[in-house]
Amino acid sequence: MKKTIRIIGVPMDLGQNHRGVDMGPSAVRYANLAGSLRDLGHTTIDSGDISIPGHYVLANTSLQERLPHICKACESAYELGRKAFAAGEIPIFLGGDHSASIGTVGGVTDGTEIGLIWIDAHGDFNTHETSYTQNVHGMALAVLLGLGPKELVDVGRPGPKVKSENVVLLGVRDLDAKEKELIRASGCTAFTMRDVDEVGIRALLTRILKGFKHLDKIHVSLDLDVMDPLDAPGVGTPSQGGLTYREGQLIMEILAETDKIHSVDIMEINPILDIQNRTAQMAVNLVASLFGKKIL
Repeated sequence: MKKTIRIIGVPMDLGQNHRGVDMGPSAVRYANLAGSLRDLGHTTIDSGDISIPGHYVLANTSLQERLPHICKACESAYELGRKAFAAGEIPIFLGGDHSASIGTVGGVTDGTEIGLIWIDAHGDFNTHETSYTQNVHGMALAVLLGLGPKELVDVGRPGPKVKSENVVLLGVRDLDAKEKELIRASGCTAFTMRDVDEVGIRALLTRILKGFKHLDKIHVSLDLDVMDPLDAPGVGTPSQGGLTYREGQLIMEILAETDKIHSVDIMEINPILDIQNRTAQMAVNLVASLFGKKIL
């Protein structure tokens, strides 16, 4: 089934301290995301980038100084996601760091319930009380579930944006001690890289989709650091032992067959650290598979 897909750039780099992820949207566009989707028969509309100040506006990197700017950017992403959903479009958000998902997921859940698949090497489940770095990109999923600074939790509308029983983390392998405790207590489902190794991607996706049987819509939040850094070097927080390219493709191919894809995040691509735009090109290939590209 052919879709109308709206591309929205969220060049956020305020949620962490590595410069360069603000150029992620440009890198993915350069890798021909829109053309790849049009080749599959879809209609694409590009909304351009949300205007977000960079690190240069900060006197220091304290959480309190960054919060107003992050909240404002997430409010913009929320509204664009909400409008795209209301218009019957599928938004693809191009990050930027993963803190942008506080707005993107919030917007696409305005008035509807979704299954959220958080594909990431990290849990992003810290809070301002547990985080060593105070980097918001490591708190994004916790915020969406109602944990964290009230300003972030209430972006777009007050309170949590997703139900914990409708959230699955996939591919995690780099978690802080307190973060592990929060994930275990959250009610979310988490599949680590050990689960991937022992059970395999198809079996895990079967479990995930069985748990989402009651839901008509799925949001995929993809942090490219979930991929092994040998395949995807252009990320700010690489972690050894990630998904292979084919494992990533299989996830997308299986999800495409559900016809439930409601919205997508492509986050944490850092072109400064990349090699010949390899990571952005991988992202485009994965998204193409998510929207129906097949080997044969």
